[in-house]
Amino acid sequence: MNRALRLIVVLGILSFATWSEAFGEDASIVSITTPRGVQLPFILIKPEHAIASVILFAGGSGNLRLSRVPPPQVGPYAFVAGNFLVRSREKFAAHDFMVAVVDAPSDHPKGMSGSFRLSNEHAIDIGAVAEYLRRQADVPVWLVGTSAGSWSAARGAIAAGRGSSAAGSIDGLVLSSTVTRIAPGSSFTRLFPELARDYPDGVISMALPEIRVPTLIVSHKEDACAFTPAADAPALAKRLGAAKVAIVLLSGGDPPISDPCEAYAAHGYYGIETEAVDRIAEFIATNSKRSP
Repeated sequence: MNRALRLIVVLGILSFATWSEAFGEDASIVSITTPRGVQLPFILIKPEHAIASVILFAGGSGNLRLSRVPPPQVGPYAFVAGNFLVRSREKFAAHDFMVAVVDAPSDHPKGMSGSFRLSNEHAIDIGAVAEYLRRQADVPVWLVGTSAGSWSAARGAIAAGRGSSAAGSIDGLVLSSTVTRIAPGSSFTRLFPELARDYPDGVISMALPEIRVPTLIVSHKEDACAFTPAADAPALAKRLGAAKVAIVLLSGGDPPISDPCEAYAAHGYYGIETEAVDRIAEFIATNSKRSP
């Protein structure tokens, strides 16, 4: 084998190893063109017999950089890649859920701003992913967002509740470590100034009464992030228009190794990821039974 060919083979093996380590052997990266003409990549995991589909929204900028070649490796301390939902995607798949971990769209290469997460354009993109998943398996589709990703999940559910055809049909919603407080002068205010101005109570300030699908609120009792206190869960639940709303408060886990508002702390269910996913999966499975 000549040197050039040997190098190609070695690089191919390394690329496969990086892919398997980063995303899991059953995962792939899919990129779709949404109705507004942009590319939207996401990690897709397809179990053999899916009972439901979940669209997962990371916090922060939501920028997974899946369009990079080669795709990024998910390091243990990467902020977005280490996000609770991103690092727990295989746990969701183990419950026979088809999983889509959504990246930022091509017209937002630096990540999703707060205003974009609340936009009609974002709702259209979410609907496109939901439609793609329905073509793969005719099962209920749920939106699951954590931290800043809770804006995205709520936005998609609101659009579906309003009957927007572009938003598609959504069967359920999970809000995790939901943003419910925005302190003036805080880092969140500097990152998302438009949200601080127009949504002082975070997701609670959104049009939540228009959400009609079963909704689960998940919080960690020891979440020390000033923007996502578990104490606000009842106020969040009261604002929702869904007939079925439940609250799950978790506790415990490993000592934090990140800042309070980042992934490897109580805010990201560090050390109790399996328990958190199991509780979410239980609610989804119980509330995904369609009428004959």
